[in-house]
Amino acid sequence: MKSAFSTLGVPGMPIPDVVELAVSSGYQGVELRCHPEEPVHPGVGPGARAAVVDEFARAGVEILTVAGYARAADTGVTDEAFREEIDGLLWLARDLGAPYVRVFPGGGDAPGPEADEVAARRLGAAAEVANDFGVRILLETHDSHRTGADAERVVAAVGHPRVGVLWDVMHTWLGGESPEVTSATLGPYLGYVQVKDIASAQDTTPLALGAGVLPLAECVGTLPDDTWVCWEYEKRWYEQAAPLPELLPAGARHLADLAARPRAR
Repeated sequence: MKSAFSTLGVPGMPIPDVVELAVSSGYQGVELRCHPEEPVHPGVGPGARAAVVDEFARAGVEILTVAGYARAADTGVTDEAFREEIDGLLWLARDLGAPYVRVFPGGGDAPGPEADEVAARRLGAAAEVANDFGVRILLETHDSHRTGADAERVVAAVGHPRVGVLWDVMHTWLGGESPEVTSATLGPYLGYVQVKDIASAQDTTPLALGAGVLPLAECVGTLPDDTWVCWEYEKRWYEQAAPLPELLPAGARHLADLAARPRAR
């Protein structure tokens, strides 16, 4: 298992500092939150992109994901607007050498067949560009499609190897789906896993890994040995949360301990 952390936990941190933090804390990769308020996003030019690639390459740290905010099932956004947004993310991932682009469902409070159809159609169209670029689009288990079963309905309908699922363990747990069921449901669609920890379903303020209630050991125990696991610490949304940098070394050790346990087969 290889570990990464998301820059959502260190909002606005310059890329050289992010890379140094990964190296000093024992992580092999970084999930880049790609938003205009961050150093890396689709609006940055070729020179800035090349500089980011050089920073990561010199340190031997991988850029795991371009974590975008396109919403595949959002019927309030036109197909053209979605395509423009995801194409920008795919071009960025290609230029950075990132294997994945993250998208959200965004299907509203009561998603149904229409939301599934819209998401599948849009992702299927984008898959051809992703295929040309050698990038995989991952639909995160989130908001309207928070369980593995929800996400699987969409990506199975797409039926393209360049469209898969990003398993956010908090959302599948909140959706009442066990790790064993999520893992079995996602099967070949799984790209990688986002881990985190929280106090309860009512209090989702981020905690150090292992300090909360999420079934992290059970989740990691279902994964193939070569799966990436990324710690998404949502400091950006919870100002009262402890700073992430001081927690990262212990988090890497915790993930390594979980990975060393016997896997479910």
